[in-house]
Amino acid sequence: MDYTKKMLRDDALKGKTIVVTGGGSGLGKAMTKYFLELGANVAITSRNLEKLENTAKELEAETGGTCLPLQCDVRHYDQVEAMLEATVAKFGKVDSLLNNAAGNFISPTERLSANAFDTIIDIVLKGSKNCTLAFGKYWIDKKEVDKTILNIVTTYAWTGSAYVVPSATAKAGVLAMTRSLAVEWAKYGIRSNAIAPGPFPTKGAWDRLLPGDLKEKFDLAKKVPLKRVGDHQELANLAAYMLSDFSAYVNGEVITIDGGEWLKGAGQFNLLEAIPEEMWDQLEAMIRSKKSK
Repeated sequence: MDYTKKMLRDDALKGKTIVVTGGGSGLGKAMTKYFLELGANVAITSRNLEKLENTAKELEAETGGTCLPLQCDVRHYDQVEAMLEATVAKFGKVDSLLNNAAGNFISPTERLSANAFDTIIDIVLKGSKNCTLAFGKYWIDKKEVDKTILNIVTTYAWTGSAYVVPSATAKAGVLAMTRSLAVEWAKYGIRSNAIAPGPFPTKGAWDRLLPGDLKEKFDLAKKVPLKRVGDHQELANLAAYMLSDFSAYVNGEVITIDGGEWLKGAGQFNLLEAIPEEMWDQLEAMIRSKKSK
């Protein structure tokens, strides 16, 4: 068996409509591709419409599925409602919400402005709340059942992690929301679960988190007992299972997929304690230069 191969049968998501926030690139794109391959219709959202359109065109050509690009800033509830409305107008219904949109950067907390802290909280926690609330209200009002919310959290949602405090704070909130709604909304036929991935490097996100030669100096694979990082298909396999009818009895669960990393050492970025003060200045300059491009 090969862990990079597809897991479910080809029609496992046939007839389902899934919304993936942050679906234009990285892990969101990888999961979207697999959902399409399994027969789902998928709406992908982010703030960058051009990227979404390119991704949708590429994935439709590769899979033969239907991928709808929708510009949406999840920080704004009215945009989320409009995105939901557009999805229903296109596909007639929506079965699952995958809250994948996120933001993160590494920094000593005392160096963060209040606005920088708020930016991460707003995208990760407020954005997930906005989507969850809008979709949940819609399903409950329409008396639609067999619906699924799947949140992407992180292993440091349990433990916290130095140097990514806004992300840890926001993800912990999403984790609490996941478990709370699993109980409260089950009576409406809505399941709520989460996945906590360990290191699954994507070029964009990891270049911002660990710019320059930091990726080599702080090789996260060395922290994983299995001595490797995750393959995108592994995460896509798990996400597809969690959104399929095969997981119909899974509710309120948070599944860790990290090769045992968090058990070996809590706080994914605690190792950054080794960075000297002057190097943080260099890192901030590198991160700002990447964001300005």
